[in-house]
Amino acid sequence: MISRILKKKAAASAATAIRDGGAAGLAQEAAEMGFLDHLEELRWSLIKGFGAILACTAVAGVFRRWIIQNVILAPKNPDFISYRIFGVETTPFVIQNRTITGQFFTDWGTALVVGAIIGSPFFIYQMWRFIEPGLYANEKQGLRFSAVFATFFFILGISFGYFVITPLALQFFAAYQISPEIRNEFDITKYFEMITFWSFGTGLLFQLPVVVYFLAKLGIATPPALRRARKYALLVALILAAFFTPPDPVSQILVAMPLMLLYEISIWIAVVVEKRRLKAQKALEAA
Repeated sequence: MISRILKKKAAASAATAIRDGGAAGLAQEAAEMGFLDHLEELRWSLIKGFGAILACTAVAGVFRRWIIQNVILAPKNPDFISYRIFGVETTPFVIQNRTITGQFFTDWGTALVVGAIIGSPFFIYQMWRFIEPGLYANEKQGLRFSAVFATFFFILGISFGYFVITPLALQFFAAYQISPEIRNEFDITKYFEMITFWSFGTGLLFQLPVVVYFLAKLGIATPPALRRARKYALLVALILAAFFTPPDPVSQILVAMPLMLLYEISIWIAVVVEKRRLKAQKALEAA
């Protein structure tokens, strides 16, 4: 893809040279220079994209204490919104730091994670500005749709992981005791890691419709095949739900149900893509 984009940009530079100079040698030189120029443009696009992430990380670093108090530690509070909605009776637990660098890495790790999330749209925008001139019209439309589609489901997945899986899992492990003599006190590093894992892991799981969309465009994921695999998808959803949630049936069902809903949405997406692909193929054969 990148090679084709660079060649198309270089070809455009060569065409300009032919129009202006009219010499084949100058056109070839212009094409070579254009290729190198666009490699330089790619380098600057990457620099700007990573620079945006770095700038957002710096801003997140300024507000990191507020983020830790109101986002990271919020599921620990008994008045967290999810507990009120689900009517969960909370079990208090203590968060401790048991390593020398625990609080330091949690403090600045929060800034890095939040900065990467906020800065990623700017990075994607820089990449889009670079590749857009080398795409065909139908590719531009499909890529715009995919970007919006993927972003929506990723944010939806993170929200589901943070507001549903995280509080349920925390309360399950906070209340789980093998002896009254053993108190549950969570390490701050593990607490931060698990919240990140539950939230971002669910965000990645919610990319299923996006993956099916691309597979359907390639003709790999067809609606009949997806319908036949529905029972296996249910089994996989239950396994993933068991992996991302505490071992209780309520939490597993709460996670498995959205995954199966996403699978049904994926089948519908595959149907739409298949119809469009067959329609385009018939139009091409007719032409």
